[in-house]
Amino acid sequence: MIVTQVTGVTKARYRIYLDGQFAFILYKGELRQFHIKEGQELSSETYHHIMTQILPRRAKLRSMNLLQSKAYTRKQLEDKLKQGEYPQECIEEALAYVESYGYIDDERYARDFVEYQIQNKSRKCIEMDLMKKGISKEIVQKAFESLQELGVEQDEMELIVKLLKKKKYSANTATMQEQQKMYGFLYRKGFHSDVISRALLLDITSISV
Repeated sequence: MIVTQVTGVTKARYRIYLDGQFAFILYKGELRQFHIKEGQELSSETYHHIMTQILPRRAKLRSMNLLQSKAYTRKQLEDKLKQGEYPQECIEEALAYVESYGYIDDERYARDFVEYQIQNKSRKCIEMDLMKKGISKEIVQKAFESLQELGVEQDEMELIVKLLKKKKYSANTATMQEQQKMYGFLYRKGFHSDVISRALLLDITSISV
């Protein structure tokens, strides 16, 4: 393999291209350590060492550092590592590593997220949020079911009434246009149409939530 290009990412980090294709990012000290220069050959032993020792270890450390500050889904962590331009095989090894220690767990993440948001957002909205984070529909469904088994249920009507109060909506004074506008707002929030229709006719001033 021939080192065809070495380009700076920062003063300390460099993209390495082998045989015309991007291969990986190394630090300046590693360029000296492995004698990497444009036009020179990279031995298979050195390439193997970088790909199986240097980069997987770095990807694991990066994963651990990220997880110290917040929880990530598997997909979110994978995307973060891709932004760091780690080779895919190194990313998979790092993900398997943190998964093996339970540092990422999509089922746990989904349960925690649902429990935190269930009194603030519609179920549909929560489902969409989780799927955007890379959680499968099956895991999302399981998260809702596990909370239901614990007696945690969502009251859509209560959530809608809270929003109507916040918006200072009144069924007694709202025009047809205002009702339609509020209906569209709540529908986009993911609430069921029949619950929205009933809520818009209520005298919410008499309801405590």
